[in-house]
Amino acid sequence: MRRERSSDEGVAQHDGRRGFLKYAAGIAGVAAGAGLGGGPAVAVPAGRSATGGPATGPTPERASDGRLLPPDRVPFHGNHQAGILTPQQLFSGFAAFDVLVQNRADLTRLLRKLTERARVLTAGVKPKDERTAAEPQTPDSLTVTVGLGASLFDDRFGLAGHKPRHLKAMPAFPDDRLEPARCHGDLSLQVCAEHPDAIVHVLRDLGRATHGMMRPRWRMDAFMNPSRPSGSPRNFLGFKDGIVNPDTESSSEMDRLIWVTPRCGEPDWAEGGSYQVVRLIRFHSESWDHLAVGHQEKIFGRHKASGAPLGGTREDAAPDYRDDPDGRTIPLDAHMRLANPRTPHSDTSRFLRRSYNYDQGYDQHGRMNLGLVFCGYQQNVQRQFATVQRRLRHEPLARFITPEGGGYFFILPGVRDNDDWFGARLMGDTR
Repeated sequence: MRRERSSDEGVAQHDGRRGFLKYAAGIAGVAAGAGLGGGPAVAVPAGRSATGGPATGPTPERASDGRLLPPDRVPFHGNHQAGILTPQQLFSGFAAFDVLVQNRADLTRLLRKLTERARVLTAGVKPKDERTAAEPQTPDSLTVTVGLGASLFDDRFGLAGHKPRHLKAMPAFPDDRLEPARCHGDLSLQVCAEHPDAIVHVLRDLGRATHGMMRPRWRMDAFMNPSRPSGSPRNFLGFKDGIVNPDTESSSEMDRLIWVTPRCGEPDWAEGGSYQVVRLIRFHSESWDHLAVGHQEKIFGRHKASGAPLGGTREDAAPDYRDDPDGRTIPLDAHMRLANPRTPHSDTSRFLRRSYNYDQGYDQHGRMNLGLVFCGYQQNVQRQFATVQRRLRHEPLARFITPEGGGYFFILPGVRDNDDWFGARLMGDTR
């Protein structure tokens, strides 16, 4: 698997499915900065599970190009939640909720309910609404990742003094057109699986288990496109996504860029968590399609066919901006160059991308509603995502994409064992 360490950006049916997965799954359809030009398949560190605990079970399969496939069942327990370092599944559902309960005891009950159902479902037990499905059950590589928004840390639950240092409502950046009804939330869910119906079944199950305790605020289902013809997958602008990311096999790299550690100065309960940024980014595909390919390539800084940096031949090749100080090869305002200038100073703003594509048909004007659910994980949202976003202000690509929703969330530390639950340390369980 490529490890460039900087970022710019039924049984027969099941057997056939795995054949396709060996070609396509595990690809990190992830994106840089505003949400495009991201990182490679997310690898699990050797000897570790996707949740940060010791690895158990068989060694994960690899695709023909060396990328890791997600295991049929992803361990639920660990120091970190699954769905971050987990090899990326083909489908994902992102949803945010307003919490309706009004006291600390009921919030604890809500978090325990979410833990209980997530633990059962990720172990392979069918949701109630799926129990009539034919046997044998199809493995789904299911993960459920839970985060909290800044609005939860108010006077309802006495949590104001325990808010993560850098957690706030996601601001509108200069090129955004955020719709309030599609932004923020008290609580976020990221559900990932190898089959799209699994996302629906899990959300239905969690909705039943928490009925009356939280209300949906916004939701977006998304998917990864396969590699065409090889290498990283393409987004709906026709360019390859998923080319570079931080080295997830390096525990020191993850502790420096992704996980909250004791040196971060965060509340003690937050250790092992991570900041999540979700951005719902609409593509203006009709306008984009009128551009000549050469113009598109200069906007991205990459060749459209190969994904290689302009002037190069391999998609995983690192551009050497020192040899191109005037931007004659890769323009100075190219997306990949702005997102990651590859300087010692910009190195600390790298983060882990884990994004997906969406297609919502046609809008009321007859235009295709295509885009990207950008998802990024980092140790410090101000030092990392917000810094990259400021570099991308008014970039040429901004004419063809519009962030319309999403939010900042703090992903809770992992559930360590059968006696633990989401947010236990936050809520005062210090066992």
